[in-house]
Amino acid sequence: MFRFEHPNFLYLYFLLPVFFALFLYTVYIKKRNMKRFGDRKITQVLMPDASLKKQYLKFGLLLAALALFILVVAGPQFGSKLETVKKQGIEVVICLDVSNSMLSNDVSPSRLDMSKLILSKLIDNMSNDKIGLIVFAGDAYIQLPITSDYISAKMFLSSINPSMVPVQGTAVGTAINLAIRSFTPNEKTEKAIILITDGENHEDDAIGAAKAAVAKNIRVNVLGVGSIEGGPIPGPNGYQKDKDGNMIITRLDEQMCKDIAIAGNGMYARTDNTNNALKALQKELDKMGKSDVESKIYTSYDEKFQIPAWILVFILVVEFFVLDRKNRVLNRVLKGFWTN
Repeated sequence: MFRFEHPNFLYLYFLLPVFFALFLYTVYIKKRNMKRFGDRKITQVLMPDASLKKQYLKFGLLLAALALFILVVAGPQFGSKLETVKKQGIEVVICLDVSNSMLSNDVSPSRLDMSKLILSKLIDNMSNDKIGLIVFAGDAYIQLPITSDYISAKMFLSSINPSMVPVQGTAVGTAINLAIRSFTPNEKTEKAIILITDGENHEDDAIGAAKAAVAKNIRVNVLGVGSIEGGPIPGPNGYQKDKDGNMIITRLDEQMCKDIAIAGNGMYARTDNTNNALKALQKELDKMGKSDVESKIYTSYDEKFQIPAWILVFILVVEFFVLDRKNRVLNRVLKGFWTN
């Protein structure tokens, strides 16, 4: 496992092209000023020791030294030991509806994008909890097994789209049953399912699945996404239409979402363009008792800055002995060496 102890220093690399541009500008100014004194051949005779190549070499060495210095201060490290540690937390599995109706923009910017934004903020508020991610439409799939790796969770979350589940529909019960099987076998850890859906056209026993979760001490919290009035569904060629040519209007099935939350001994909140749903969900999760949650992490890191540091010292020594003008003594020695 590789990491940087101080990764913020890596932003200093953006200064390197700036320094390079300033150097080229300085060279340009020097050449322009030299032209004022006369022809280039004449000025070269007047300054026989001047060497533009040496200036490029010295700057290149200094730029390389700066790049290595940034690397050193960023603190490259390798994890040397993978250990199982226990922290106080809960386990949460998210079931996210990715059916085509979630593309409707009756909630801005769309039902799916709003859901992903809420989940991203929810993950940001987590510290020692474990999280899993399931996507579903006509079928359900595990997108991310339960983990404490929040970076991976947000990465997978950002890539979610309806094309990930080829079968259309709203298999809420299938998603809940899959979530039940996704938790760790630790009976002491409190567990919760977060179901995010518009609830439209559900096609299996979602209420029965929620009751099955409660039987295993797993709560089912539901976020209903969309509006009662509904909205059209964007498609590749405009809004989707039925076989009669009428525009399809998708609406939030709020009653179904509430029934699942009641059966799952959880809370229900409608997601709109405010943070109310997130606050309600966060409050519900905060009520849950924290218990030991096992996670595998790299607990010991070895510092690996020594090699770039030694290379940095070597470059600075070389740069110190490289003059920005021609070295006549060195040229004579080299000339004599080759003639012999």
